[in-house]
Amino acid sequence: MRRPGWARRSSAHLVTEAQRSRSEDIRYRERRYLIMMAIRVVCFVIAVVVFAKGGGWLTAIPAVGAIAIPYFAVVFANGGREPSSTKGFRAYEPNLPAPYPPPGPPDGSVRRQAPPDRDNGSQPPGSANNGGPR
Repeated sequence: MRRPGWARRSSAHLVTEAQRSRSEDIRYRERRYLIMMAIRVVCFVIAVVVFAKGGGWLTAIPAVGAIAIPYFAVVFANGGREPSSTKGFRAYEPNLPAPYPPPGPPDGSVRRQAPPDRDNGSQPPGSANNGGPR
């Protein structure tokens, strides 16, 4: 007997799709942080050795790594749990206001102005037939 209000799931959940446990997720992020910081230490040591050997501008390459890696390590460590699927993904739909209707008569009809009357015989100055002698 089905209870009212309970919908039947359309598909079964797989164990392989389950999220990691909270403690396992924290361990994973800590491990990734420690690996990145170990790489930073290696970059720092290489920068010191290259500088001591007179490497000049080549010292900057591992030094930049030693300076930039901590930022990424912290961002990845504090990133939180990773989403397991894209089922809840929704495309971005901007909340735009409705288009502004132009002012006009409320019934929607368009009133047009009559063209100016041109049968009075006057023409602008400089035209071919300006009323002067030929």
